[in-house]
Amino acid sequence: MAVKTGTTEDVIAGPALQEIVGWLTETDEGRLAHLWRLAEQCRRDSVGDEVHLRGLIEISNYCVRRCGYCGINAGNRGIERYRMTQREILDCARQAVEFGYGTVVLQSGEDPGLKADWIAQIIRAIKKDTPLAVTLSLGERSDEEFVAWRQAGADRYLIRFETSNPQLYEHIHPSLPGRRSDRIAILRQLTELGYEAGSGVMVGIPGQTYLDLARDILTFADLDLDMIGVGPYLPHPATPLGKEYMKMPANSPDQAPNTELMTCKVMALARLVCPLANIPSTTALATVNRESGRELGLMRGANIVMPNLTPAKYRAMYEIYPAKACIQETADKCHECMKARIVAIGRKIGAGRGDSKAKYRRTR
Repeated sequence: MAVKTGTTEDVIAGPALQEIVGWLTETDEGRLAHLWRLAEQCRRDSVGDEVHLRGLIEISNYCVRRCGYCGINAGNRGIERYRMTQREILDCARQAVEFGYGTVVLQSGEDPGLKADWIAQIIRAIKKDTPLAVTLSLGERSDEEFVAWRQAGADRYLIRFETSNPQLYEHIHPSLPGRRSDRIAILRQLTELGYEAGSGVMVGIPGQTYLDLARDILTFADLDLDMIGVGPYLPHPATPLGKEYMKMPANSPDQAPNTELMTCKVMALARLVCPLANIPSTTALATVNRESGRELGLMRGANIVMPNLTPAKYRAMYEIYPAKACIQETADKCHECMKARIVAIGRKIGAGRGDSKAKYRRTR
């Protein structure tokens, strides 16, 4: 698949847009088998057969945002809130080293209670005591915070733009008073600061069309992302969007479905437009298909999995969507399960940090 580079407007005007819409609406199993082969060959040629394990630590479920899809949004009064201590976080990082991981991912809601200096102290401690790469996923923060965390040693930052349709985005992710939300601009800034920048989308958001998803995929290419996360939209009953989902007509012709198949199509196409990106097989995909969802993602272009290191007493409280896969597993059990699943499909466990080959190409 040939995809132009340039501004988002240049990219989405090109002939590849309709080609991608064609793949998203494809139903022929033989044609889809060809797409899976293309994605796997691209993955093999670009990033190899190694699957890197990145330890996820959900450090806080406080959030000031009122995102329509997220179970930890500020309007949900029905969940217990928590923040992990520095010691708890560092203990999880040491466990990641014991398991042989190359990266820890510190994730939270958009929590102003996580002060910039406090996060910087944790980053410096992890970098001092371990060989781990540090990925942050802490929402929309100030320019000064991004700079400070990069200077403290943070390597990567994840922030999903969720949808490239600005009207749909504002509907599901309202801006804070006096501060417009522009995650595309944030991603460009993160790249300029030297972070590996990661983003992604939900598949099947109420009101999301096939054309929206095609534009999302080409936006991945325009941003030249280092990491791309794709997962199905999973409705949460305690959210505004979850209530909308329950009222949706069953067969809206333009609505992109939140199915395993559609998620795999987007993952495969993401691999083809961003060959060097690190792409996880997500927990959301595993939630849709508990038996083989992760394996399926790894056979549709993915090369990353993210075992959960969050202490058991906090895991159920980090409920972005309900019935999350592996919520009851200990870190040890999750680690062993992930390894077994990877080996069972003939892939190799990755060694080292698994740094972005896209960033390496940009900076040579």
